[in-house]
Amino acid sequence: MVAGWFAIPLWQRVIGALILGIIVGYVWGPGAESIKIIGDIFIAFIKMLVVPLIFFSLVAGVASIGDLRKLGSVGWRALLIFVVTGQMAVWLGLGIGTFVQPGSGIDGASMSLDQGALDRAQSRQEEAVTVQQMILEIVPSSPVQVMADVNVLPLIVFSLLIGIGILMAKEDGEPVLKIFESGSVVMQKVTMVVMELTPFGVFALMAWVAGTLGVEALQALGILVFLNYLGCLLIIGLIYAGMIKFIAKLPVIDFFRGIVDAIAVSYSTASSNATLPVTLRCAERNLGISNSVASFVIALGATINMNGTAMYLGLATLFGAQAFGVQLDMADYITISVLGTLGAIGAAGIPGSGLIMMVLVFSAVGVPLETIALVAGIDRIMDMMRTTTNVSGDAAVATTVASLTGEIDRAEMISADDV
Repeated sequence: MVAGWFAIPLWQRVIGALILGIIVGYVWGPGAESIKIIGDIFIAFIKMLVVPLIFFSLVAGVASIGDLRKLGSVGWRALLIFVVTGQMAVWLGLGIGTFVQPGSGIDGASMSLDQGALDRAQSRQEEAVTVQQMILEIVPSSPVQVMADVNVLPLIVFSLLIGIGILMAKEDGEPVLKIFESGSVVMQKVTMVVMELTPFGVFALMAWVAGTLGVEALQALGILVFLNYLGCLLIIGLIYAGMIKFIAKLPVIDFFRGIVDAIAVSYSTASSNATLPVTLRCAERNLGISNSVASFVIALGATINMNGTAMYLGLATLFGAQAFGVQLDMADYITISVLGTLGAIGAAGIPGSGLIMMVLVFSAVGVPLETIALVAGIDRIMDMMRTTTNVSGDAAVATTVASLTGEIDRAEMISADDV
């Protein structure tokens, strides 16, 4: 029986648990709150992963660049495009969330809330934080304390500095780099173990949502799923297509035909890492990108280029703020945009990593962590599209950089007759 359970793909188990949870919650009513503890345990495991996953993944990601002097024209172009498109993506999510307000259909006051999150939200609204204080808080006076408090921005800054230090140390830094690379792999495996709990957490949380908050909450979650897909399609259809058309000056249709295999694998697996070999093959064989550019840019992109995740972090933060009545100002929006981009960079290329990054962004702007419990049940459905966006972005950036540096054989890009 156990073997039969694990023989079913995780995404199918999650969707089955989602449907069953809604049915049970609808029939059981408010009594379904009694099984919410199962979902709370699942969320607690997610919170547990935040600091080590971010720390190891970011340090290993920065250090994997190699020698800073060898980045050259390929490296700085790729990094610039990753950062710019990441910011565009997160502001797109913020824009959609502000305009549509998907969380306004949920009465967060009726939920059992994380009191610590509410206290942080209240304090942020009562205290005026100066620009100088915000900048000072970025510098980690005590890295250990930062990790203990899960203080997001200084943790990221510290991780980036360690990665840069390893690069500067060259050969002397290689033993430390191996530790962080191994730590990153180990944390990804631990995350996959925790993700096996997803069907049980999803069942309990969806039963609780359906039984306690009713149909209105389910409608709001359905709107969130729609907006997630809409945002991802806009990133692919506008940002990526625009890069290929106007910067790389290549046929957009041929580009997407060339990466159709990577799109299919990424959507079904919801894992950038699992799709990496397919993406590399598509880039070299179908798009004519040189091996050196493809291997560097796409491998780096699988680690730090998570535009679909960045967009969703902005959208989900506003969803939670609207559901629980947390007022966000422009300073909060800027914080979300920075952390959404950096959090996406730190997200592991495996299913469910977006949920872990939510803890970072929500905590920084005072959005109750109960929001995670609300969206966890539908996250897998959205994660599939976000991963497709991320993988498409890796290929788009590699194609654009290769075109700008003359590292692409335009004649090799497949045409409609070759498919």
